[in-house]
Amino acid sequence: MKDQLEHGLPAAFVDRCRAIVPEAEWPDFLASFRRPRACAVRVNTLRTTTEAVRSRLRADGLAAAPLPGLPETLIVPAGQRAALLAHPLVAAGDLYAQGLASQLATLALDPQPGETVLDLCAAPGGKTAHIACRMSGRGRIIAIEAVKKRFFKLRGNLEKQGLACVETRCMDGRAAWRCLSEACDRVMVDAPCSSEARFRAGEPETFRYWSPRKIGEMRRKQKGLIRAGIRCLKPGGALLYATCSFAPEENESVVHDALRVFGDAVEVAPPSLPGWVRAQPGLTEWRGRAFHPDVQRARRILPDARTSGFFLCLLRRRP
Repeated sequence: MKDQLEHGLPAAFVDRCRAIVPEAEWPDFLASFRRPRACAVRVNTLRTTTEAVRSRLRADGLAAAPLPGLPETLIVPAGQRAALLAHPLVAAGDLYAQGLASQLATLALDPQPGETVLDLCAAPGGKTAHIACRMSGRGRIIAIEAVKKRFFKLRGNLEKQGLACVETRCMDGRAAWRCLSEACDRVMVDAPCSSEARFRAGEPETFRYWSPRKIGEMRRKQKGLIRAGIRCLKPGGALLYATCSFAPEENESVVHDALRVFGDAVEVAPPSLPGWVRAQPGLTEWRGRAFHPDVQRARRILPDARTSGFFLCLLRRRP
C-alpha cells in the first residue's frame, strides 16, 4: 500500500488527510510537504537574551527575525539553515534548533517557576529545555525516556545547555504514576507517533515505516502514556498531550479514551496559541466513530511555510 504514491506521498496517507483537512486548506496543506520550511531556533534564556543572540546572528549574516507570542524564538530563512546549525552559539548550547510546532506545545502547557513538571517522553530534550527556560530554572523538572540510546542523547543535550535543574530517568513512562502519583503540577506527553508531519514529498525515507497498521500500534502506546500522565497530576494540574501525527486514531481517539476512563475527573481546555497559528478544532467523528464532544477543544495545527503539523490537547485535572 505504501508503494502506491500520490503527490509523492503514500496514497493511503493522502486519502486519509483529504477527510481530515478542510477543503479550503487542502492546496496549502499538500504544498507544505514540498516547500522548504524556515528554520526556527530557541534561545537558551537561562544563559543569554534573545536580543543579544539576534544581534550576533545578524552580524554574522543570518537574517534572524522575531516571532510574536514566542519571545525566545527566532526564525531564519530555509536557505540559511546549514549556516545556522553550524553557528558557534548552537555548538555552545545558547541556541537550540527546534520546530515551531514543538515550541507551541510548551507554550500551551504554560509551566511556571516553582512548579513540579514531568516530561513523560522527553528525548531528545527540546521541550524539556524549553520548560526549564520558561520556569526560569526554578522548580523541579523530571524528564523520562524509555529508550536507552535516546535517553543518553537527552542527557547530553541537557548538559550542553547547562540544565542541572532537570532530573532524568530511563524508564517506561507508562509506569511513571507508580512513583509520581498526584505529584506534578504539569505533565508534557509528546507521545511517540507515526510522525506523519515529518513526511516530505518525493523522499521515501521519510515515510518508509508508515502504514495504517503502525497507526494502530502507536495508539496503544499513547493510551497508556496519557493515562499515566493524568495519574501523575495533582488535583488542579494540567497535561498537554501532543503528537506530530494527523491521524485521529492517535489524537482525538486517545483523548476520547482518557475522558472515558477518568470521567468527570478531567476536562479539556482550549490551548492558548498565537494568532498566526493555522489550526482547526479537534474532530468529533472519524469514519463512523463519534468522539466525546469536548475533544473539539483540541487543536490540529496545519503545516505552512514556518510550522509543521501538530496536534495539541490540554487536559486539566479537576480539583
